[in-house]
Formats: sequence, structure tokens, C-alpha cells
Amino acid sequence: MDDNLKSKLFIDGINLFNDKKFYEAHESWEELWTEFNLDDALLIQGLIQLSVAYFHITNINLKGSKNLFNKSLPKLEKFKIKNNRNINVQEIINTAEIALQKVISIKNINDFDWNMVPKIKIDK
Repeated sequence: MDDNLKSKLFIDGINLFNDKKFYEAHESWEELWTEFNLDDALLIQGLIQLSVAYFHITNINLKGSKNLFNKSLPKLEKFKIKNNRNINVQEIINTAEIALQKVISIKNINDFDWNMVPKIKIDK
């Protein structure tokens, strides 16, 4: 049962993130991160922080967004070669770095390009 719940929380987080429901994605991944002893807890924490970074853009908190991008990226970097959970970690990192630069450079939240948010894909 635990493995089914762990898998469900992870996949639910991906689907919510891909639907740009960043707060809900964070909630799903946070439950996974806090309730289970995970080998890749740092990856999940990086995804949680990444989703909150995007969420902060939606609530006009550019400083908070920048801080969470800066916290999430080093965690995600540790998994780009391992490719844990068969997700596109390198693409997620690349787009998050671009999004961070955009957040740093804009003054108005309306200048953020939501098309630069990655889709998290699972390689089967």
C-alpha cells in the first residue's frame, strides 16, 4: 500500500505541476516528502521548492520566487545524471534557470512568460 501511495503522490504532483497548479503540486509532493523515508528525498524537496517558486510568481512575490529557485536548483542538480524516477531533470533545471533569470530581470509580474515553465515528463 505504501508504494502505491508514494507513486500516487508523486504522479499527482507531476500532473498538478503540468497543469500549472503549483500550490497543489507542492502539497502532494510535500505529503510524499514528509510521510515517507525516501532515498531521493532531496529530489522531491527540490521539486517542492520549484513548484513554490512558480507559485510565488502567481501571487506577485518575485523575491520569494527568486529565493526558492535558488534553493531548488542545487538540489535538482544532484539528480541530473542519476535521472531518478525517470523524469526529465536536466530539462527542468534548464528551464528553471531561464525562469530565474526572467524573475530577476522583470519588475512587473505580467512580464513573466508562462510558456517557459517545463512540463515534467516520465520516460517509460
